Amino acid sequence: MDELGARAAAIVARHPRHARLRRVGTSRAGHPLLLLSVGHGSRQVLVVAGPHANEPVGGATALRLAERAVADPRLADGADATWNLLLCADPDGLRRNEGWLTGPYTLGRYARNFFRPGFLEQPEWLPDGPDRATLPETRTLLDLQAELRPFLQCSLHGVDVGGGFVELTHDLPGLPQRISHIAARLAVPRELGAYDTLYWPDLGPAVYRIPPPRRGDFTAAITEAAVDSTWCHPGRYGTVTAVVEAPMWGVAAVADGSPPADRDTVLRTVSRTLRQDTRRLHRVLARLRPHLATVPEAAHLLAPVDDYLLVCPRLADAWDPDTDDGTGRSLPPMNTSHLVALRLAGRRLSLRTAGLLHQLVTRTGGDPAGVLPELDRLVDEGCADYRDGCAAHWIPVGRQVEYQTRVVLAAFELAGRRPGAGSRAAGPGRGTEATVPMHRD
Repeated sequence: MDELGARAAAIVARHPRHARLRRVGTSRAGHPLLLLSVGHGSRQVLVVAGPHANEPVGGATALRLAERAVADPRLADGADATWNLLLCADPDGLRRNEGWLTGPYTLGRYARNFFRPGFLEQPEWLPDGPDRATLPETRTLLDLQAELRPFLQCSLHGVDVGGGFVELTHDLPGLPQRISHIAARLAVPRELGAYDTLYWPDLGPAVYRIPPPRRGDFTAAITEAAVDSTWCHPGRYGTVTAVVEAPMWGVAAVADGSPPADRDTVLRTVSRTLRQDTRRLHRVLARLRPHLATVPEAAHLLAPVDDYLLVCPRLADAWDPDTDDGTGRSLPPMNTSHLVALRLAGRRLSLRTAGLLHQLVTRTGGDPAGVLPELDRLVDEGCADYRDGCAAHWIPVGRQVEYQTRVVLAAFELAGRRPGAGSRAAGPGRGTEATVPMHRD
């Protein structure tokens, strides 16, 4: 987090006529929310990095976009555009991932040091609507959207294991073809059946349409992004939002669009495995919970654990062809990529929960409940399934960043072609703030 701010300040120091850095808010723990702006055009772009604490690639992508915009006048003043780059929307959560951020990048190290806050503590979600948003990070993002009224917003996300894809609030014709070319050049698999978008319309391979928010129960909100969000909120300003997902560990099979050989057998296996893991995790938590009263920040780790254990049974029922999950909704047609994505998602939920519980145990100073061996088995089994069963392979950080950067630039070009894109002039005083003195933060 400190490195992001320092590198942004260095860009401003090298290019003071083109770049500005300002503090636009403060996190719950008192960390600065920093906005790096490049260019002086009237057409505003808002790039949001780090909305999910365990997805750090967006911060590096934001810096690379700034460097590109400074170096290429066609991207900023030449396009009458200003790039506004929020370096990290959840700096508190990012700091809680520092146990794996410096490497070595192994699945086991990632799982045992993973952190992502509970659903209600994630800054992009508006489960009670924008007027009742209370997180300072969320209020900062909403205020930026109202100030800038961007023609394009890009939310930078990272898939831990899988492939790259994009979610859009509005169609950008030509983007699927651009992504196909970018992914092929950089050897990044495209996720053709992303778990998050199982019931969403396809706009082309690895590009999905974000549906309008709707009211639903809490588990549906977590699993389907069904509630209002800062993705959809700036639609009132004519904003196109692109959620750009870049994988950390790639799995080639997520790009397999062929018909599956035996869909129902795979679904039964995925559902059964998720149910078995969930029962094991429930037993571990029941033994561990009485020992957590004095553990520092136990509540921050327990919130996502409780979320995951709430949604896992619902998902297992939803994916099981032999179970009625009570929604009256049948599974959509599926290709091989969909089945691989569901297998990865089931393991992801188990691994995240086991990793968070592992951290809770280590913070007790021992293993008072005697659950550490079981948690290590859960983590090792999940990592082995990813590594050996799914052929997951690490994608170097530089390649992740370049993939995400190129996808954002493609979205920028295509969104700029939409009628009336970014016609509103910049508001008074925008872009005139002095550089933040980083050593004070």
